[in-house]
Amino acid sequence: MNVITKKGSNHGRPSEMSITKIDDIAVKLSSLFIVGSVVWVPSLFIYLYKKWKNTPKEDTKKRSFYRNLFISLSLCAILGPHRHPKVGQWVKARHWNLWNAWLRYLSFEVITEDSPNNDFNLKNDQAILAFSPHGIVPFSLGFAALPQAATDHFGSFRVVVATATRVFPLVRTIIEWLFHVDASRSAVDQALAQGDRIGLAPGGISEMFEGYPKAGRHPDEECVMLNSRKGFIRMALKHKVPLIPIYTFGSSKLLKRLQIPVLEKFSNWMRVSLCVFYGVCGLPIPFRTKLLYVVGAPIHPPSNIPEIGTPEFNQQVDDMHLEFCEAMTRLFDKYKSNYGWDHKTLRIV
Repeated sequence: MNVITKKGSNHGRPSEMSITKIDDIAVKLSSLFIVGSVVWVPSLFIYLYKKWKNTPKEDTKKRSFYRNLFISLSLCAILGPHRHPKVGQWVKARHWNLWNAWLRYLSFEVITEDSPNNDFNLKNDQAILAFSPHGIVPFSLGFAALPQAATDHFGSFRVVVATATRVFPLVRTIIEWLFHVDASRSAVDQALAQGDRIGLAPGGISEMFEGYPKAGRHPDEECVMLNSRKGFIRMALKHKVPLIPIYTFGSSKLLKRLQIPVLEKFSNWMRVSLCVFYGVCGLPIPFRTKLLYVVGAPIHPPSNIPEIGTPEFNQQVDDMHLEFCEAMTRLFDKYKSNYGWDHKTLRIV
């Protein structure tokens, strides 16, 4: 077994010696700027609109200033030429020291199980990397893809993200610099057909709600949504691509949320993450929580795959899905003591 460890304790809280004051400030300011953009960006547009509307009509210069600024920012947010992956390469986004500060803040650790036959290269071979749990904000998926230090472990892959992220300009910019894949079936199908490696969080939006303490659920129970998630399994079979189960301890503890049942139902119906969350001091800053990635052995599709849509194909989907769920449970039970979670259990819903 290959074990790769960054600085940090063996339990859920990182060591205070592993981060500098500058790191701490950089993480918190960037989190307010990027993650907090889901609040301050629309607030800015509302502010500019109100300033334009409330400015006396005779003050044409000021009205023109607010109008033009509103239109310019809107066009920039909609068209976004700065989001092209080549721009991300030009500004060397993967190599920013900011991401190293984030990895020290979160105390990044990876445990990788070898392939039984050593016939698979995690960094280079085409695969679907499946990360659970999703988290309120999928930091664990993002930080496995963006920093160069992380790609040294997982290799480069394209992140599959929900279409709804398009409404958040700054978050969308970071995502598109990663040459992301839209979560639609056709986009994922095309990416795999052209040989891309992709990474996704199977639990999706629903796991943002189900993966956190709810009425009637034991507080020591971790929850992932997989029972009804088989689309990524079908894609793995269709393209004959191995599936990599990855459980991330700590992903569900980075942020907290307010439980608003009506908002949860509306969010699932609209397929957009409408969630009131908070972190340090009630702000969109994640708590210092170690992320421990446990990478399981690849799950290979069978050599003979029947025609898609046939009962035989659907049976293979069910079999591979069961194998994936069992792998996630095994990874959790085997490595939870490494995280100091001996008392916790994993529930798959």
